[in-house]
Amino acid sequence: MTRETRPSGGKAGTWADALWETLIIGDEYAATDIVMTALDDGMDPEDLLLDVIAPLQARVGREWAANRITVAQEHSATAVNERVIGAVAHHPAARRRARAEERPGKIAVACIDGEWHALPARLVAEILRLRGLRVDYLGAQVPTPHLISHLHRTGPEAVALSSSIATRLPTAHAAITACQATGTPVLAGGAAFGHDGRYAALLGADAWAPDARAAADLLARGPLPKPPVRRVIDDLPHLGDQAFAHVTRAAPSLIRHVLSGLESRLPAMADYSDVQRDRTAEDLSHLVDFLGTALYLDDPDLFTGFMAWTVEILTARGVPARNLLPALDLLSERLTDYPRATDLLARARRTVREQMPAPLRGAPGHTPDEDA
Repeated sequence: MTRETRPSGGKAGTWADALWETLIIGDEYAATDIVMTALDDGMDPEDLLLDVIAPLQARVGREWAANRITVAQEHSATAVNERVIGAVAHHPAARRRARAEERPGKIAVACIDGEWHALPARLVAEILRLRGLRVDYLGAQVPTPHLISHLHRTGPEAVALSSSIATRLPTAHAAITACQATGTPVLAGGAAFGHDGRYAALLGADAWAPDARAAADLLARGPLPKPPVRRVIDDLPHLGDQAFAHVTRAAPSLIRHVLSGLESRLPAMADYSDVQRDRTAEDLSHLVDFLGTALYLDDPDLFTGFMAWTVEILTARGVPARNLLPALDLLSERLTDYPRATDLLARARRTVREQMPAPLRGAPGHTPDEDA
């Protein structure tokens, strides 16, 4: 069913403002009271989930990125939102609507292995229930073998796979292919698949939806076509250069090489605490993960977009973004045999310089024409 009406922005905004105050202090009882009152006052459960709760979760992420809330506050707010979603799902108004719209069909909803951002998938599951479908919600980080076992045992008409982190896309590719091998069509969703679903299409998903409402609308139009049980897999031909395989296999040694090199190139590292060193290693691990994923997808924009985001995050936290430049150089030193990798790193270097605050672009040791 496609809903033709939405609540007025003012009404949704009023509930959102009240709910935000409870999320930011981690008060799940007050948050639950707010959403129960909204439903008692006649607000549609779907509108509450998607026009109030979902945008607030996005706001949590933006506030963390801007360094206006801590990691602990972000985790607490997310945990409260998850409890609030559960409370909405069990409210009599939600149950009445689900019963009124009940129809045949069952959908499995799961996050791919390694994906621990479960809230988007939970929203999809609850919206599908409100639309009258039976839903097996499997939660975060579902190992592919267990997912396949579940599909064989329960036979859903489709599986909705969610991923928010792009570095999980190689795993998503394997999961999509394995699900289709059981004859189960795959509906992909989540930020990892791109704002336009480009990676869902590249990796062979049968359908893609940008959000929970669009996913429900898509499934309401009828079952997704079943893929052939014996699916011909069109391997990504660019993987033949082994760049992705090498970066993935050599990731620990690449990180050690960069850490060692940074100690000589950045004198300030001599005064780093153990915690600071661990965080630096963690940041480098993310960088290498995104490099590998961009090589897997053969998409430079994925890596340069990650680098632009990283500059934004570091700048918000008062960390010099120019420190990324020697890290990229050190990685290039170890990947000279892989032209796609060195090209990505060169593009990333230009992106960092373009995104750095203007006063830093001419910092000592980094002349304006050095990337020419």
